[in-house]
This record gives sequence, structure tokens and C-alpha cells, in this order.
Amino acid sequence: MRKLCPLFVVICLLYLGSLGSPAARAQDKRGVTPEDYFSFKFVGDPHISPDGKVVAYVLTTIDQKKNKRESSVWVVPADGSPAPRRLSAEGFSSNSPRWSPDGKTLAMLSARASDAPAGETPRSEIYLLSFASGGEAIALTKLKNGVQSYQWSPEGSRIVVVSTSGPMDGVAAADRKSDVRHYTHIQYKFNDTGWFDDKRRHLWVVSVPGGETKQITEGQDWNDTDPQWSPDGTRIAFVSDRTGKAYDDSHNTDVWVIPAAGGTLTRISDHAFEDENPRWSPDGKQILFTGQTAVHQFPKLYVADSSGGAASEMVLKDLDSIPGELHWQTSNTVLFAAGVKGETHIFRADPSVPDRGVRTFTALTSGPRGIHAFDVNQSTGKMVYLTNDFEHLDDLYISGLDGSGERQLTHVNSDLWAQLELQPVERLPYKSTDGWAVDGFFVKPLGWQAGKKYPMVLVIHGGPEGMFGVDWYHEFQVYAAKGWAVFFCNPRGSTGYGEKFERGEINNWGGMDYQDFMSGVDAALKQYPWVDANDLGVTGGSYGGYMTNWIVSHTNRFKAAVTLRSISNFISDDGTRDGAYGHRDYFKGIVFDDFDQYWEASPLKYAHNVRTPTLILHSDNDFRVPIEQGEQWFRALQHFGVPSEIVFFPRENHNLTRTGEPKHLVESLNWQLYWFDRYLNGNSAAKPPDAP
Repeated sequence: MRKLCPLFVVICLLYLGSLGSPAARAQDKRGVTPEDYFSFKFVGDPHISPDGKVVAYVLTTIDQKKNKRESSVWVVPADGSPAPRRLSAEGFSSNSPRWSPDGKTLAMLSARASDAPAGETPRSEIYLLSFASGGEAIALTKLKNGVQSYQWSPEGSRIVVVSTSGPMDGVAAADRKSDVRHYTHIQYKFNDTGWFDDKRRHLWVVSVPGGETKQITEGQDWNDTDPQWSPDGTRIAFVSDRTGKAYDDSHNTDVWVIPAAGGTLTRISDHAFEDENPRWSPDGKQILFTGQTAVHQFPKLYVADSSGGAASEMVLKDLDSIPGELHWQTSNTVLFAAGVKGETHIFRADPSVPDRGVRTFTALTSGPRGIHAFDVNQSTGKMVYLTNDFEHLDDLYISGLDGSGERQLTHVNSDLWAQLELQPVERLPYKSTDGWAVDGFFVKPLGWQAGKKYPMVLVIHGGPEGMFGVDWYHEFQVYAAKGWAVFFCNPRGSTGYGEKFERGEINNWGGMDYQDFMSGVDAALKQYPWVDANDLGVTGGSYGGYMTNWIVSHTNRFKAAVTLRSISNFISDDGTRDGAYGHRDYFKGIVFDDFDQYWEASPLKYAHNVRTPTLILHSDNDFRVPIEQGEQWFRALQHFGVPSEIVFFPRENHNLTRTGEPKHLVESLNWQLYWFDRYLNGNSAAKPPDAP
């Protein structure tokens, strides 16, 4: 389950044709549809070359016939011309481009059937492409379980990779005694990856160009991730929970350092909770990382001596946001990304005292948008990043390290944007019933006309530690194109507004968060009197689905509801979800400590109050909010005579509307349109997407 001006500017995509009047131009455009998803192009993972002249990135498109996403590696000159060109070969997906330190070679991950034994699914391996001479990329690794992530060594003669290993490696499936699943730890499944097997993630060092491999970490009770080379190439920092309880609900990851040839580990971090994201200082003397010293705390920035043995030092004590994507700029300056009030930007932390403590921070980017996935080239004084806003998907930008001289390098969806009429978003701040300030956002329906009444859909984000803002939201544009206003907000529990605000959700599910939403709806109705107060819809996924269920069980103000991957019963959810007793941070302990609190916060207890027609969408393989949650809600509504339907999506997990099969993702949105058309528009003839 990602910062705006008081009023967003109107659509900045201008049609540069010969038609003169705005009305004539608008007639040439159309609203966004669910099926437009098949035409979207997604830019990701940019990396600037060592000489600063070229940027490599990943372009993902949708093959509708194959019902799959296909990724390829492209490059674009840093000056923006000539046009971008594809580097990776066609016929299979490639991603994760990384430049060798001398810039002569571009590595990438690719899964090719020619590298897999007959009958086995190909796994991603590292391929090397000579950037100077061109030609076809050549496989470097042939690890049995493929490569999950990797990083070049500073001198370019080695690569550290994350792969998996386990005690059954090398044993053919036919020779295994049983195909049953057998577990001895409380953690045995995860939404994204499914049921755990016996493999653990560890580190290998691979020689270049020979491809010889050496495993340097091992162990069956933990995973090792995020390897980072020291500047001199002698050591590697990584993240691991080495308590031996990683699969017994431990949350004590630490930053460790190991010699590049393998050997004795040195623990760098010193906190009882998550320490992650290690990044070496340019001189190799320090390691910057994020750490937590308490449950449900915002991660803080720390630095520690890279030789270990000394206490870490917190930096940026006044940072009341969540830092990510850490980069050292100089020995005394670091860059990071953070979300603030609906926007995401890049910040620089500067020293204000002569010691190593960093005390102040400054935003380097600005504007109503979301910036992420940035890469830095200190020697050329450039950084590249992705940026999107409410009317644009991600594109690639480049600027100076201080944010100056920004220039857009790609326009991957420009042809599609020229066909679409997109709606801007307006900020709508308001106060909740207890006086807390809440950030709201509002989108007018496409073709809005004064004097007419329009329905409005309340959309609720997941988390609850999500953050709505200026990112691209396909479904919001689709709703607007259907003639519905859209209201969304960041209630307490959301990130981007400080730790106190985010912690306002603790012991408060269905309490003041509910008041935040209802106050926002009232604020929207007051600000926009043309919204029909008797024609309201509500929808959301995950926490948003939970809150949708809670709202319709506590008020009859809404004519229609669509709940996605939603919680209905905390008691059974906590016993079957992937994170065992995963709501303990929000309640007074686990379910056995305060059973009544869990039941009091469960919408299922109040199902007898529901009158709102409700559509339930759930995925067969959702391990985060198991399918039984949707089933319980549907059966209860059916029992109490509420107009309701349920739709199950095969092969999908909790991330259906983000990474699900393209046809399912589009169909999910069409199911939402069907329900709102039927009950908001009053169209009794509305047909479901599976109708013949």
C-alpha cells in the first residue's frame, strides 16, 4: 500500500495543433479509460554514466495479447538529444542497469530461457553489454537461483550480488521425500513472494569478466540484503537480522560489514529495531544508515564508524519525516528523499558544526509533484530523477546537485497525453472534529458545468501509513471522466505530516480517522455546493478497504461502496495474515492481550447496520489480508439483505491494483465503474465486466 500548492494549476499539457479555441481543442480529446492502462509506458531505475553524458533507465510497456509487462533498458543523452535508444535485446525483459566504474560496460539483469535448464523457469542473471562497441549482451553469472540485486565494486573487477541458497539446492524435485510444506517458525509466508521455501538470501562476489563466484555469507536463520562496497573495495556493508529469530517475528535488522573476500562480521549499528540502508562516506570512515529505537517510530538518520565498536550518532534530530534513497554528496553532505505534505522531494543535509554531526537540511527540488529514484554523479555535479504529478506519469529529469538547471529528458507518454483531457487537482485543507488539521484534495468531474449536480466518490488510501498527493492516479482520472467528483485526503495515520500525526492512528482505528473522513466530506460539500450530498460513493483498498467497511457500517450517507482487499475481522485476520499479529503496533498488544479491542474495531461486528450497496473485490493469493476477510464481509452483508456482490481474482495477491496481471488490473477498475454506474448514476441496466 506518496505536497501541493493551495490550488493546482490547470492542465499543463497543451495541444499544439492548429485549432484555435479551447472548446475546439477539448473536442479533440477524450477522458481517461481503464483500458488506457494498456498504452501506458513506465520509466524507472535511472542511472547516470560515470562521465555524466548518458543516462540509462528502464522502460516498461504492456503487451496486452500476452497479458504481461515487458521491460527493456534504454539510454538517453544527458543533454536531451538525440532521442533515447534501446540497448537491451528484444524477446525478453531486462532491467536494473548499472554502469561499470569506467563507464565502458553496462550491466543489467535479464531472464532468458536459453540460460535455464529444460522445463525450468528462467531466472534473472547479470548480463554485460559493451557500451563503447555495442553488440549483444553476454551473460556473466549462472547462479542456480539467479540474481536479485547487485552492485559493481569501485575498481570494476568484481560485482557483489544477492542470490538465494538452501539445504535442498542440488537435489532434484523427483528425489525429494515430500512436497508438503513444513515450518517451525511463526513467519512462513509473505504476500509478494508467497509461501516461504527453504532458501535464504545471501551474498556472492563475482569476478569480471570471468564470472567466477564465491559465496561470502550463509545461514538458514536470516537473510542478507542491500550490499554496499566500501570506497576502497576491501569491505562490503549489508543488512541482516542475525539474532537467529528473523523468522520468529524479530524486527532487529542491523548494518554489518564483512571483508570482500569473506570472513569475520563487524556489527556497525546498535539499535534494537530496524537499522537499514547503509551508505559509505566518500573516505570510507563512516557509514550512514536509517535506524529505529522504538516501535512505530519514524526512521532516523545515523552515522557510525565503519570499523565498528563505537556508538552511532543521530543526525537531523529535527527531521520529522521518513528519509530514503540515501546518497553521500561530499564527506560532510548527504542527500535523501522524503515525503512532505503530499509531495516527495530531494533534500540536502548540511553540517552546521565542525564535527561529523549533520544538523540542518534543505529542499533541493520543489513544486507540486512526486520525485523519486534519484541517482547522483558527484564528479559532474549532476543528478537524475523521476518525477510525476497528478496529470503525468513518471518522466526522467536531470539537474545540478543543487536542483538548478532542471531539464526533462524523456516524454514517454506524450503521444497518449495529446489524446486525453486530464483533470487537475485542488488542495482542500480542513479541520477534523477535534481541531486537527487534515490535508484534503478534490478533483472536478470532466466537463463540469455550473448549475448541475454531480456525484462524488471518496477514495481512501492504504496503509494507513500511505500518503495521497500529487502522484499520478489512473483511477481518479477515470472517475472524473465518468462525471464523478473525487475527494481524497490524508487522515491521521498518514505519513508526510510528522510522527505525531502518523501515530494518531494508534489505538484509534475506526475512531478519529473516521471523523477525519467525515469532516473532509463535509468540507467538500461546503466548498463545492454543486456536489450532490445524496449521491456519494466510497472506495479504498487495504486500510482503505477496512475504512470503507467501517464507514458503511457506521453511516448510511453513501449510496455505493467498493471495498478492495479489505479487513473485516481483525481477530481472524491477525491469525492468518503474513505478518503474524501484525497489528500489535496499532492496538494494546496482540489479540490475546485485548481481545475486545480487536473485535470492537472490526467492521464485522457492525455488519447489521449496513444499508449501502457494496461490491467486494479480493484476490485469491492475498496473504496480507487473506481472502477469508472478503468472504466474511460478503456473507454478512448477504445475511443482512444488503445488495452486495463479490469478485475473486485468481493468481493475484494484495498488490492487484499495482502489479497484478494487466487484464486483471484493468478489469478491477471496470468492476468499480460498473458498481458506481449502477448505484451512483442509478443505471439499473449497468452490466458487470463479465457479462456476455
